[in-house]
Amino acid sequence: MKLAVIGGTGCQRLTGIGTRWRPAADSADTPYGAASAIPQVSPTDSGEVFLLARHGYPPAKAPHLINYRANIWLLKELGVDAVVATYAVGAIAPHLHNADLVVPHQIIDYTWGRRHTYVETGEIRHVEFSEPFDGGIRAGLISAADQCDLGSTLHERAVYGCVQGPRLETAAEIDRMERDGCTVVGMTAMPETALARELGIPYAGLCLVVNAAAGRGEGPITEAEIEVALEQATADVERLLVAFLPLNT
Repeated sequence: MKLAVIGGTGCQRLTGIGTRWRPAADSADTPYGAASAIPQVSPTDSGEVFLLARHGYPPAKAPHLINYRANIWLLKELGVDAVVATYAVGAIAPHLHNADLVVPHQIIDYTWGRRHTYVETGEIRHVEFSEPFDGGIRAGLISAADQCDLGSTLHERAVYGCVQGPRLETAAEIDRMERDGCTVVGMTAMPETALARELGIPYAGLCLVVNAAAGRGEGPITEAEIEVALEQATADVERLLVAFLPLNT
């Protein structure tokens, strides 16, 4: 199996999921422009794992400026069979805590102006999107978490509210998102999820909780708080993905 991991913030810490990394392509160019980076690929016992840095190397591309269409298209050209995408998120729901992992099951899209589809000319295609994340991959991630003793810090359901960024949200915006049903907030799940669906690539997400959302913590959100949670959660994500790979041969 060829599994692609799209890594968000902290992506450079995920190299332990492979052993012998090399560039997977000669160029990041696609018919939709340049992808964020050339994916790296490593053999595994069950096939190959690809790692694509969503924000580029070094992380530089803001969420609203990422060429999501090029990223997903390049992975399709490389023949990947499935995608697991990681996202750093803020916790809206009170039962979520820093360094928790979350496997979202739904999305509400609050973004605007992003190139969100491959449908531009010719026949209009309405892609079915009732369940945005692939159920089989979600189940595999949950099973892998149990295998590596992460079940107590992994949450099996969440509604991901995707905002424009790059600024963080106001407390009132988070209140509105909670009323809408969102339990976590992030900036990169859309249009990435929908683009994978348009190209027929099974896709699921894995959230790393790195802060309490605006108005939900004891004070202002700080970079130091995010960095501490990100370091711990990313180590757990790496363990989970290593356990996940042999489950999806």
